[in-house]
Amino acid sequence: METLKVHHNYSLQSLTTFQVPVIAAQFMEVNNLAELISAIQYAGDQPILILGGGSNLLFTHDYSGIVIQLKSQGYSKEKFETSSNLWKVTADAGMNWDDLVERTISEGLGGLENLSLIPGTVGASPIQNIGAYGVELKDTLLSVQVLNRKDFTIHSLSVEDCKFGYRDSIFKNSEKNKWVILSVTFLLSQADSSYSVNTGYGNIQSALTNKNILNPTSKDIRDIVCEIRRSKLPDPQLIGNAGSFFKNPEVSEEIKNELIHQWPDLPVYPTANNNYKLAAGWLIEKAGWKGKWHGNARVHELQALVLTNPGKATGKEIYALALSIQNDIRNKFGVKLEMEVNIL
Repeated sequence: METLKVHHNYSLQSLTTFQVPVIAAQFMEVNNLAELISAIQYAGDQPILILGGGSNLLFTHDYSGIVIQLKSQGYSKEKFETSSNLWKVTADAGMNWDDLVERTISEGLGGLENLSLIPGTVGASPIQNIGAYGVELKDTLLSVQVLNRKDFTIHSLSVEDCKFGYRDSIFKNSEKNKWVILSVTFLLSQADSSYSVNTGYGNIQSALTNKNILNPTSKDIRDIVCEIRRSKLPDPQLIGNAGSFFKNPEVSEEIKNELIHQWPDLPVYPTANNNYKLAAGWLIEKAGWKGKWHGNARVHELQALVLTNPGKATGKEIYALALSIQNDIRNKFGVKLEMEVNIL
């Protein structure tokens, strides 16, 4: 441990996008595999939290264990052996997610453009199976390299191994705290004339029409997605937030029909398993929560799906606001909203 600096009673406020006041009993930055193993060995039986960009995390109290932040920034690419138009791109867990998206597009590779401007790190992306504008991480993911926390063996997990679901994976459920994600490998396409971008999300297509872009490139889609996100979502550097706080709830066709009978303008989206997703933001706004305060926490005035810390909110205040919204939506619509943000 002589090469690793251990910080005691360390403030994490600037390391999470909610920017709530929180203290970690101990904190360490690690830059490579050897340092990571040393940090875990040092921790012993103490609780360990692996921290990425802190963009999907809400602390409701100080952390009594050790927080380890991964800072590795490695990046590599190589041709995929079975196709001249496909590339394997591997990025270390500590790399900023949007930096990866920007880099792949600048290098003429397509596949990640719809996931532009999502906050966080590469290592956090498989945990949540991040998704936006008709695309999910699993659509381009090839494998995840992980470290077993107990015996320090390294494994490569396939898409099937990760058991991805809607904002879900084994890293959140059955094998939570078993692995540390070291790097992620993607299978991306050469963004040439044969590559077809995904414009299925309504806002993207309408923006392309308004800009008179008939043959959009990956960069066109990235630029539009960034514009849309900046117009709807608050910048976490200016207003503390974690983006969408709740998942879009999934219901049966019977429940969907009952809700549409009462609220005909309710947005619904069919799923692959013959159920329907409801727009959580619409439900929250319809229930009157948009712009509402709870202590020092607030529902964003432009996007009801985003809970914010305008400056002085604690994690407990934001969590209390989330619980109040959950209860109200259940009472008004008979629908349970599941929190997308991890609560500690």
